[in-house]
Amino acid sequence: MTQVTRQSLWMMLVIACAVPLLTALTPLLALAHDVAEGDKAFVQSIEGPAIFPFLYLGAKHMVTGYDHIAFLVGVVFFLHRLKDVVLYVSMFTIGHSITLMGGVLMGVGANAFIIDAIIGLSVVYKGVENIGGFAKIGLKIDTRLAVLVFGLFHGLGLATKVMDLNVSPDGLLTNLIAFNVGVELGQVLVLTFVVFAFNIWRKRSSFEKYAFAANCLLILVGIWLTTIQIQGYFAS
Repeated sequence: MTQVTRQSLWMMLVIACAVPLLTALTPLLALAHDVAEGDKAFVQSIEGPAIFPFLYLGAKHMVTGYDHIAFLVGVVFFLHRLKDVVLYVSMFTIGHSITLMGGVLMGVGANAFIIDAIIGLSVVYKGVENIGGFAKIGLKIDTRLAVLVFGLFHGLGLATKVMDLNVSPDGLLTNLIAFNVGVELGQVLVLTFVVFAFNIWRKRSSFEKYAFAANCLLILVGIWLTTIQIQGYFAS
């Protein structure tokens, strides 16, 4: 059986298994990355600097952010060297830090559904790139630039959610920095686990065997996330 045939079979198998599962999870996915009502009430009650609560909220938002995690999984999927992981994650961090801090301080936000739909597309992009989809059609994309750009959208999504919390202007800058640092700590925590797991998996023969199918699943997840947000936009 040729490599192309095996990849096609894996893609069909992934689709057959993933679609029912994603359909069942749709209600959970639609709500999972919003800020909990208890957290909203707590934040709205804060006056002045509150470093540790905002550190916690930032870390929690990243650790529970399935869309952010899916994108980062795609980014590090084929990265073997630590310096490459640091480079790409730094590009992502720079992007979302700029729009998170700038967006909140300047009061610039966007429709959360549209931003989250673009984040879903970022997951699709990484999955397609990882299976060589762009190379097959002769399209060359600077991955570092793409990660930076999608980082900007991720940060704008965070800024929109922070502004929706109606955070007090008293101590805003301090709390915003704490939230951003919390996001980074959450990102480090997630990536430590993901990179460790990939390093173990790459040593097994199953990695080469299932890598294509895993990225097909990543593409499906991205499409599904985008679809959910588009549906939410038209329903709102």
